[in-house]
Amino acid sequence: MTARYVTDWTGRWNGTTTAVVRPADTEQVSHVIRVCRRAGIGVVPQGGNTGLVGGSIPLHGEIVLSLARLDSITAVDPIGHTIAAGAGVTVARAQAAAREAGLIFGVDLASRDSATLGGIVATNAGGVRVIKYGDTRAQLLGIEAVISDGSVLTRWKTFTKDNVGYHLPSLLAGSEGTLAVVTRVLMKLRVPPPHIQLAMAGVPTIGSALELLDALRRSGLTVEAAELMTDAGIRLVRRHRNLRPPLVTDTPFLLLAEVSGPADAETMMLETFEGAGDLIIDATIEHGSRLWGYREGHTESINASSTTPPVKLDITTPLAELESFVADLTRVIASEFPDVRLIFFGHVADGNVHVNLLDVDPERTREITGVVFELVAAHDGSISAEHGIGRSKAAWMHLARSTVDVEVMKAIRHSIDPSLILNPHILPAARPAGASRVAGDATPR
Repeated sequence: MTARYVTDWTGRWNGTTTAVVRPADTEQVSHVIRVCRRAGIGVVPQGGNTGLVGGSIPLHGEIVLSLARLDSITAVDPIGHTIAAGAGVTVARAQAAAREAGLIFGVDLASRDSATLGGIVATNAGGVRVIKYGDTRAQLLGIEAVISDGSVLTRWKTFTKDNVGYHLPSLLAGSEGTLAVVTRVLMKLRVPPPHIQLAMAGVPTIGSALELLDALRRSGLTVEAAELMTDAGIRLVRRHRNLRPPLVTDTPFLLLAEVSGPADAETMMLETFEGAGDLIIDATIEHGSRLWGYREGHTESINASSTTPPVKLDITTPLAELESFVADLTRVIASEFPDVRLIFFGHVADGNVHVNLLDVDPERTREITGVVFELVAAHDGSISAEHGIGRSKAAWMHLARSTVDVEVMKAIRHSIDPSLILNPHILPAARPAGASRVAGDATPR
């Protein structure tokens, strides 16, 4: 009965739970939190359980607080361009509701059918539209959440200009359920661009892809999404999905670019490609969404191909470091882990690379993860671009945050959840120096 709540989407993280609780509204969530705090029982909030870092999996019998039943869309404002919805509403449903109002929801990711609004807020998810609209935090206007004593925090303003103290919705975005349990969200909607054009370009280098993106921007077009793939990744997807090649010519790298602009956007894109010289080896410009299938087929194809659960590492580097990072990563993996296959793809316009390591001996998972993260740090990057820290990256936080930074986060966490009952085993949980428990606090078990 509880199996699907204690194993993460990757299959790499498994735990145990005392019980799964499925409240129907904020009041019931508050009641559950109060009971668990009194009993000293840890609580792990869970949305669609599509995370890749084990952040919503109970490790040692904590209660799983499923938010799946908080699935009502209460309002879509076509004038104010907002959507108000429960934490259990999926991204796909939010997108559909926005479309009915002639608008679009600015967060889009491959797991849209199962990822929930509460989940994307908790992890500050990114996705393919970050280059245009920003991450989830940038879409978040208001929030309703339950803190660890059962109190309900409501910050609910339908406008952007509201500078009264700290912006608490932004603080909760990306907190991975450690500061509060998000139950409702108020998010921005956007006006869709009138003319969209999609293209796939085969390029010789990552640098060529970045230069081509810059040329598209300078032409007057707006880049809506930009995805980098490799020939190895495309071949994997083609075999798994039985697809024909996207281009006539095989190329080392492929850039999927979606742009918007005036009615002659297709002509503008074509002229940009024609003037790109040796930046492009081959290209196709198409109407419709067929080309997206090559990009969105990567995850399932990788999972099907690997003989062991693939090691998935979501990282970011500065754009100036992206090409050298990939070169170093390719060299190190081939040298130190010759039996491992490296497939990477990602949101190239913001430096986000999804590193996938296939056929990794489970005994060497931690070793290979450390090697990749050390390389990321050497290239001034981040070990977590859009999936959070969870369990899988906690040991390497020192590569991304200074001691002072971590201590400030600890202080914030302990001031809001002194009992450490909310998702107790992720992010900085150790008590800051000199801190003491408040009366009545219980230790999570």
